[in-house]
Amino acid sequence: MPSPLGLIAGNGRFPFLVLNAARAKGERVVVAAIKEETEPEMAERAARDEGVHLHWLSLGELSKLIETFQREGVSRAIMAGQVKHKQIFSSVRPDWRLAKLLLSIRIRNTDALLGAVSKVLADEGITLLSSTSYLEPLLARAGVLTMRSPSEQEQKNIAYGRDVALHLAHYDIGQTVVIAESACVAVEAMEGTDATILRAGEIMRTMHHDTSAESFLSRALTVVKVAKPKQDLRFDVPVVGVKTIETMRASGAVCLAVDAQRCLFLDGDRIIEAADAAGIAIVSS
Repeated sequence: MPSPLGLIAGNGRFPFLVLNAARAKGERVVVAAIKEETEPEMAERAARDEGVHLHWLSLGELSKLIETFQREGVSRAIMAGQVKHKQIFSSVRPDWRLAKLLLSIRIRNTDALLGAVSKVLADEGITLLSSTSYLEPLLARAGVLTMRSPSEQEQKNIAYGRDVALHLAHYDIGQTVVIAESACVAVEAMEGTDATILRAGEIMRTMHHDTSAESFLSRALTVVKVAKPKQDLRFDVPVVGVKTIETMRASGAVCLAVDAQRCLFLDGDRIIEAADAAGIAIVSS
């Protein structure tokens, strides 16, 4: 019998998509669910399927993760789902193995940490696969994906936003910027994409209390989300969901640009349908 797939499950829907895709292929899955992050629904999902073995562990329990996978015969694993940046660097109580690893990394960002974790796993005989291995159909295809194409101004916003976002992404600060009239309104840091969009909407609302700003700067926002120049898809893939579209709509954002084949649409075509309903343009290049 082939060895089971290990799934390190963060928050949101992403881990469920990987789990369902792996089970559809007949693979057994050992889920390492993070107590601080994984949706409680994971317990219900595992209870319905004898091909899923579920183990709960805390974010800092790297040794327990390795021991669990080795005991279950896992030699391939996938990290899926976000772990909040602030959780990693403030809330985590590291075990001895993770504490040693944290002391060894020079730069305290998620790339460095997860890269080091993947090396530790590899040393223990557990290979990390790309988080999109089972989800190729959900990767954004190239082109204008919605009924509405970006306007001329939105295209300028996208070009400027990509330039800014790639500089941010290079330093692993964030991957999303929000632009209006070729001006940068908000950049993503540890708070995440949706919070960045909401903050941009609030900034624009505040600006528009001043009537002199009305004629100078359009409130229509463009959201640009890029992959990092050296994005490691094993543990970090940009994702967009219907919730992102809803957040854009609430914040006055009318255009979304993503990287083709390097951004995962968590809700598949429902994202396009939601964008069309809201009059939002989505372009992938």
